[in-house]
Amino acid sequence: MDTGMEYKKNDILTVTIEDIGNDGEGIGKVDGYTLFVKDAVIGDTVRCKIMKAKKNYAYGKLEEILVPSGIRVTPLCKFHRQCGGCQIQAMDYEAQLSFKQKKVKNNLMRIGGFQEAFLEEVMEPIVGMENAYHYRNKAQFPVGTDKEGKLITGFYAGRTHDIIANTDCVLGVEENKEILETILRHMEKHHVPAYDEKTGTGLVRHVLIRKGFASGEIMVCLVVNSEGKRFPAQDELIEALVKISGMTSVSVNINTARTNVIMGDEVYTLWGKDKISDTIHVREGEDFSLTNRGIVFHISPLSFYQVNPVQTEKLYSLALDYVGLTGTETVWDLYCGIGTISLFLAGAAKKVYGVEAIPQAIEDARENAAYNGIKNAEFYVGKVEEVLPELYSKEGIRADVIVVDPPRKGCDGECLETMLKMRPERIVYVSCDSATLARDLRVLCDGGYEVRRVRAVDQFGGSVHVEVACCLSRMK
Repeated sequence: MDTGMEYKKNDILTVTIEDIGNDGEGIGKVDGYTLFVKDAVIGDTVRCKIMKAKKNYAYGKLEEILVPSGIRVTPLCKFHRQCGGCQIQAMDYEAQLSFKQKKVKNNLMRIGGFQEAFLEEVMEPIVGMENAYHYRNKAQFPVGTDKEGKLITGFYAGRTHDIIANTDCVLGVEENKEILETILRHMEKHHVPAYDEKTGTGLVRHVLIRKGFASGEIMVCLVVNSEGKRFPAQDELIEALVKISGMTSVSVNINTARTNVIMGDEVYTLWGKDKISDTIHVREGEDFSLTNRGIVFHISPLSFYQVNPVQTEKLYSLALDYVGLTGTETVWDLYCGIGTISLFLAGAAKKVYGVEAIPQAIEDARENAAYNGIKNAEFYVGKVEEVLPELYSKEGIRADVIVVDPPRKGCDGECLETMLKMRPERIVYVSCDSATLARDLRVLCDGGYEVRRVRAVDQFGGSVHVEVACCLSRMK
């Protein structure tokens, strides 16, 4: 649409925000000209500066909130606008949930081609969080220096590798602050240099902290740009860290590659255990208030493990409910990670097979199965899109139910094709990206399946991300 107006970079405009985009940016119009304004929420009237202008739309920077929205709140974190982690922390939590429910629904309509009336029937209310802060059991903090050369750690500013100095992220556990400040003091005292991405020099790249919410156990892993297995003045650092309540494991991870990948492949324990433990329970009832059996997981610095254990219990319990096992079924869990869903399924299935591309994850899955006394779960290493067709064509494997929990990019085309050939009675799809979920659901529905239930689960309060569990049945 030609608005008849020509706007350019640095123009200042006043706009009322009427909608919100997938990435949390406020959307409003001036004389039919669309503005996308980061950090503005629905109902705000703001003054913004155009940073990038196109013919019919522009991206604006929030300069001033003239009239705040009724759903605007004061964020706990003073860095929320700079940091890329909490795009909608300034929005009331109930409004965040409403946005996420709408986001899932819109993607299913726009990308999946599902009718709104149909979705009204199958979509259930989003599962929210009781506390939208301090929910992350894992955080990775980059270490660097500020403009004055002082050692800092925190998080990268959005879309950059500039570190915002902050040891007290409101999404992380309270112990993070004490741990990070202990490490920074030690580095300053012993002149331990931070890694410099531009030159590839310096020692400390990141600090990884994990906490078992059920066990209270804490792990600290220092990611270093060195082949050495020891840390400078190591005994003194360990002596300081072990004074922190819950400290269970201190290790170094070797990463000498000039890469943005945070972790290398080698981990050496400096003190304590190689792994920490945590327990996830099956939760039943409409409000997930009934606690059932628990599975203990052992987690290394390299293990994949959901970062929000409280909501993970609800998400996986929902998936288990959707599966509807009677004890006679053979179940395949694709992209199974360390077996978190697989081991829950094993308690209600005849046999469970898990497939995952990362060998370390499968080692963890097998160890977790053995530790919990689970004998009817078997795990395969390899890419799902390669392992599944191979087993189907050569060994004629069958599946009564398939559970799939793929990465953000969704399922590979060959994986979807093999799932359709296997013709399970039910497919339960757990997704961390409703756009790729919608794409894949269209393929499965065109192949003879029908969506029966859909429910979003908020795992990441303050951010635009949302998980979804979806149940499909084979049409007769």
